[in-house]
Amino acid sequence: MKKDIDIPKVEDISVAVIKEWNDEKTEEIFNVYLINLKKSGIKNTLVSSKGYGENKSTGEKVNTSVLRHFLGDVDADSFIKIEPIIEEVFGLNNEYWVSFFEGSQMYDKKFIFLAETICEENMINVPVINKKGVVI
Repeated sequence: MKKDIDIPKVEDISVAVIKEWNDEKTEEIFNVYLINLKKSGIKNTLVSSKGYGENKSTGEKVNTSVLRHFLGDVDADSFIKIEPIIEEVFGLNNEYWVSFFEGSQMYDKKFIFLAETICEENMINVPVINKKGVVI
């Protein structure tokens, strides 16, 4: 029965953590963005985010709150901010589960930034946004 279920593959959608300056240009901050690299827009976009892992100093399991964001429509070759992210959670796995419609078909995909992967060594110039960041 599982073989009869068609699960469409998500392509040309990315999630990126971007290093930016705050409004006063006094402090570097990090924001998470959804990037639509498709040649068509996506609709009714919903993102669920959470962090999980282990505290290295105590060995305790850590889970952040689950946050849900309704982003609405995202145009072709564009991006939209999901949420700010603080450096204290870079040591956790940070998961973003993205769901959206393209035409009448619903798509969803889980993007996971593994612990310690959001760092300067992994930053590149992110397409469409043209700022430094880590992309999945």
